[in-house]
Amino acid sequence: MKNNLPIITLRHILVGSMHAIGMQFYANKVVHALIKSLPDPKWSAANQMVFLENTPENLTAIFKTFSGVAYVNCKYFLRNRPVRKGAEAVDLHELRQKCGEDGCPTEYLNLLETKRYSVSTARTYVTLFASFRKFYADRSLLDLGDPEIRHYMHQIVKSGKSHSYQNQVINAIKFYYEQVLNMPQRFYDVDRPRKELKLPSVLSEEEVRRMISVTRNLKHKAILVTIYSCGLRLSELLDLKLTDIQSDRNLITIKGAKGKKDRNTLLSPTTLQLLRKYFRVYRPKENLFEGQDGGRYAATSVTQIVRHAVRLAGIRRHATPHTLRHSFATHLLEQGTDLRYIQTLLGHSSAKTTEIYAHVSTKTIGQIKSPIDKLGIEI
Repeated sequence: MKNNLPIITLRHILVGSMHAIGMQFYANKVVHALIKSLPDPKWSAANQMVFLENTPENLTAIFKTFSGVAYVNCKYFLRNRPVRKGAEAVDLHELRQKCGEDGCPTEYLNLLETKRYSVSTARTYVTLFASFRKFYADRSLLDLGDPEIRHYMHQIVKSGKSHSYQNQVINAIKFYYEQVLNMPQRFYDVDRPRKELKLPSVLSEEEVRRMISVTRNLKHKAILVTIYSCGLRLSELLDLKLTDIQSDRNLITIKGAKGKKDRNTLLSPTTLQLLRKYFRVYRPKENLFEGQDGGRYAATSVTQIVRHAVRLAGIRRHATPHTLRHSFATHLLEQGTDLRYIQTLLGHSSAKTTEIYAHVSTKTIGQIKSPIDKLGIEI
């Protein structure tokens, strides 16, 4: 509770065709008495909550009535706030060509901008929702409900898409109905797939060494070494600015990473020496790694660099730029580095995310003795 006050949570709900303000709260005599003093409160059996018609006057009445008596939680109601405090405004101009009659509704993209979703998230939502709209091209979006969404998700599952992809589809659809149209309660019952607990793919130290050794192009080698030695995500590598390299402190500053968080990570003497050599040859102007004509280096190019190095190194397993990040974390753990420090270097908000590397560390597993060895059995 906020300052020990009862909490009233406001929700957008539909009662018939009427948009309403739903109020969720624990039973309390004072709250019940004040609810009755509101203009024409009613009970929705379908939504299991008291509601008022959604008007500016009724919303104001709620705030005035409970001022100093209860904390009014508007987290789920006032939806046009940025999704992250302090997030910078984004320009989604490139995505507007996907909006319109046959694509994603313009108001959908407008709200993504208002709420300051990242460009990558907005791109994913717009693409996935446009596919959903195309699937029901002969139907009005307002006529679609749980059965239609479930049917669409069944087709996604049958196509073999990953659990992560399925969740992104659900989020993109829910964003339209729950946030653009303010109709959240109609779509809460869409089942989500269980999260897959897959172990990350990790290369051995020898495999990483071979990848770097066989890469002759100086820029490509600098990219591989920077990802691995700093434990970077692909987007973090591409966003690195020259000013983020703190050579005097042996640090690299990662700005606005996942979750809009800044952090510092390692800058090893080996990496610094290679980057200085790279800088003298390529002379980047703003980003650490730039395209041929300047500007941000292409993500697809980095992926191709990793694939090419894997192939030349004779590694048969699939690997991506993120595999190098996983390898960085696992190798640190195998060297005895505390998980808490690894968590900080990777920028994980939860230690549980970092703990996954304990499951893939061959050194950790190799130190465990099987009980069969103590039985004295002759083989």
